[in-house]
Amino acid sequence: MGQAPIEKKTGFSHLIAAATYSAGGARRLLGESAFRHELIAFGVAMVIFTIVGASFFQYVAMAILFLLMVAFEALNTAIEEIVDRVSPEISEMGKHSKDLGSFAVFCLIIANAGYAGYVVISKFI
Repeated sequence: MGQAPIEKKTGFSHLIAAATYSAGGARRLLGESAFRHELIAFGVAMVIFTIVGASFFQYVAMAILFLLMVAFEALNTAIEEIVDRVSPEISEMGKHSKDLGSFAVFCLIIANAGYAGYVVISKFI
């Protein structure tokens, strides 16, 4: 016999459940060394922004880029876990999926580094 459908939460209890799931995702992401490196780089960028006197807008733009990178890193980790679960053997499709997720994160790393570099260099020109 099948299981009964899961009862969906609504209202405030749904908000609490969603926050709990998000916190679990954040804890899982902290287990990824690549994410911890990105977090350290963001901290270093914030210190450098303070030293060079970045504007409020520049801090906000950097924070938004960083949050986008975090989101992509989370999605990339999810892709990797799903591929490993569904296709534990080495497959070309699994490799492509993981490579594409990694490339998406790489693009945002370049965007973050490029913007941080622009802010710092623009303070000396």
